[in-house]
Amino acid sequence: MNAEKFNNNQLYGLLPSDAEGMKTLTELSLNMRWSWNHVADELWQQLDYDLWKITHNPWIILQSVSRDKLEKLLNDKDFRNKMNDLVKIKDYSNTTPAWFQQNHSNSALKCIAYFSMEYMLSEALPIYVGGLGNVAGDQLKSASDLGVPVVAVGLLYQQGYFRQKIDKEGNQQAMFPFTDPGQLPITPLRLPNGEWLRLKINLAGHTVWLRTWEVQVGRIKLYLLDSNDVVNLPEYREITSEIYGGGVEMRIKQEILLGIGGWKLLQALDIHPEVCHMNEGHAAFLTLERACSFMKENKIPFEAALAVTRAGNLFTTHTAVAAGFDHFSPSLMWKFFGNYAKNELGIEFDNMMALGRANPFDTSEYFNMAYLAIRGSGAVNGVSHLHGKVSKSLFNILFPRQPISEIPIGSVTNGVHMPSWDSSFADKVWTDACGKNRWKGGLETLEEDIHKIKDETLWQMRNDGRNELVNFIRDRFEAQSDVADQSPEFIENAKHVFNPNTLTLGFARRFVPYKRPDLLLHDEERFVRILTNNEHPVQLVIAGKASPFDESGKALIRTWIQFIQKYNLYNHIVLLSDYDVLLTRHLVQGADVWVNTPRRPWEASGTSGMKVLVNGGINLSELDGWWAEAYTPEVGWALGDGKEHGEDLAWDAKEAEDLYDLLENQIIPDFYNRNEKDIPEKWINKMRKSMAILTPSFSANRAVREYTENYYLPAADNYNKRAAEKGAAGMKIMNTHQELLQKWNQIQFSEVHTEDKDNGHLFQVQVKLNGLNPEFVSVELYANGINSDAPVKIKMDHVSGVNDQYEYVANTDGSRPVSDYTARVIPNYENVSVPLEDNLILWQH
Repeated sequence: MNAEKFNNNQLYGLLPSDAEGMKTLTELSLNMRWSWNHVADELWQQLDYDLWKITHNPWIILQSVSRDKLEKLLNDKDFRNKMNDLVKIKDYSNTTPAWFQQNHSNSALKCIAYFSMEYMLSEALPIYVGGLGNVAGDQLKSASDLGVPVVAVGLLYQQGYFRQKIDKEGNQQAMFPFTDPGQLPITPLRLPNGEWLRLKINLAGHTVWLRTWEVQVGRIKLYLLDSNDVVNLPEYREITSEIYGGGVEMRIKQEILLGIGGWKLLQALDIHPEVCHMNEGHAAFLTLERACSFMKENKIPFEAALAVTRAGNLFTTHTAVAAGFDHFSPSLMWKFFGNYAKNELGIEFDNMMALGRANPFDTSEYFNMAYLAIRGSGAVNGVSHLHGKVSKSLFNILFPRQPISEIPIGSVTNGVHMPSWDSSFADKVWTDACGKNRWKGGLETLEEDIHKIKDETLWQMRNDGRNELVNFIRDRFEAQSDVADQSPEFIENAKHVFNPNTLTLGFARRFVPYKRPDLLLHDEERFVRILTNNEHPVQLVIAGKASPFDESGKALIRTWIQFIQKYNLYNHIVLLSDYDVLLTRHLVQGADVWVNTPRRPWEASGTSGMKVLVNGGINLSELDGWWAEAYTPEVGWALGDGKEHGEDLAWDAKEAEDLYDLLENQIIPDFYNRNEKDIPEKWINKMRKSMAILTPSFSANRAVREYTENYYLPAADNYNKRAAEKGAAGMKIMNTHQELLQKWNQIQFSEVHTEDKDNGHLFQVQVKLNGLNPEFVSVELYANGINSDAPVKIKMDHVSGVNDQYEYVANTDGSRPVSDYTARVIPNYENVSVPLEDNLILWQH
């Protein structure tokens, strides 16, 4: 990596002073490490408390504060000490060998390029929508903490995702304010001579110029591309206007910029990653461009180059339903890739289209980005154990005749970057118990450490977090009511909603029907009684956006507003508008219980409930996504029976009743039953176990280490082996695969013989290989798993071969009858991953 030759010292914006110390403040403000460092809050608050509270953007503060105040503080000893402490933390973090350097410094893995359509790093950089961006941002931060050598690629949006306003009647209004790049904590990426690094790409025969920006995320660099360059036509300048904005043609343009433009950017920066990690299929076009680059550099065919480069690609799918994948029509693909296939890849357009089709020969089938990502990758994973299983069913169409258990989809359950979501109160408790570096290495001792904390300390942390949330809700609801043109009396009452001593439920997510945000409203009168109980009241804070074009989602928001109005529940329910990182952080830090009610199995993972763990919040959730593997009765509460019920309204009604029962019979009594010290012992016990057991397991620290050791390291090794000698291994893979395709349908099982032997069975199988080299195939015995057991696979030994007739033998232990076993032939050559890279299979009839 030689990106250091580029110069980003020339900022995009002016500062009010050049006093000694400004350079240090500038560097601190432009490194987003402050987004997970509570010590940094104190520094920026001193410069402008109100602006920090609203924006959490130190770069705006530096540009806005007066010269006099800046220079006064820079001469203040206390302020300088805080500033210097942050510099020491930064320098220590950047220079001290981290987990990766301590454990894998001699590995072949030198660089991972991470591609994502969105990144949720801070409200100061609004280039995110929700969960996908949350995962991307938190993984970058943990990669920084752990020293994993990641560079990231994304897009810079001028308008980002829409801002939400909710009027008096509960109608959502979408606003798209422009973001001034000069107020974002980013810098233009410049050449050594000061010229801004700009890339040229081709879109349907037209040249589009892309500007390049750099974001410093601790140790990690995130590079952002945008098309808002004055040399571009207006239709191209708006490509990077809104996240997922516009129609399907805008979507394919954005994904070309991310995948193809992103790879070209890495080349321009002289960055050569062994591994490329695609966070969803939006970046899948990079598999074509990466192979194209290797093809041209080594003068080998595209198919061979793809065989080499796919070994270094990882595809993470977050989608639980087939309709969630991006599909592009053949005509749209021809518009943007007709010439690209021929002139750049050197292949027929239909051959390129086959990479994105379930049926390669169906020329009417739309091009599926997830299919391209799978066929261009050496490994694929879902984002929870359950989602891995769901994904096997989603993608089994690509692997005909393969048992569902062998569909090559693994799983890495998502985790969240705990330092980004903990409150200052929780941070102190964790630091006292587990040390400052608790999220920077292994997490083995955290459970034991948390069990040593006193009940009084945990309960005080919970009370402090709830009190802070109530204050935030009052401020936010007052401002929201003013914007919605509520009456002066309403606005005055908004200042006093909620009680800091009342059990507080949090519910925040996208408003879409499958998440069932109205489940709590199934029996309105019963729910009102639960909320308004005089002795044991409950309060609920809600937040979330519906897609601007989703009328069903917007109707769900109206339903809640109308319910609150109907029963005058403003002291018990508040729906806060404009769900963003700042609002999320306050909710997860203050809520006692986090409620999640999706229809199983449509929640691929979910991360909102993970964020409450570090703050002592407890989850009440459907057994879906991450909660399906996290839940035990000692750490939280669960809805559902662990089965799928589709859109069965009767089942929805049953789960609503179960939800009320849990609240009335377990959750509310456990919260309000106190000992002589006014501490709810049963509650604290569950809270402690949730913190101790779940927080380490569902941290991004664990997820990034799992990705590194299970995916990145093997991918780097495999890629390097295939890339050696100008991709010779890729040529062998291509030639062997083509030979297999030509001769596979003529392979035959000529005879299968079994006999009892040594308390088991001897299988003898004769196969005609139609002239194939027997080293290219493997013959196995296969038996389906019983109950939840894995299938039985026994590789048969090749014992003889005459006149294209080959004999294979294997012994079984007798635990299964002969009739359970079936012989099969599968490819076995050049260490290809079967069936991911070659899905040929022949079963004994």
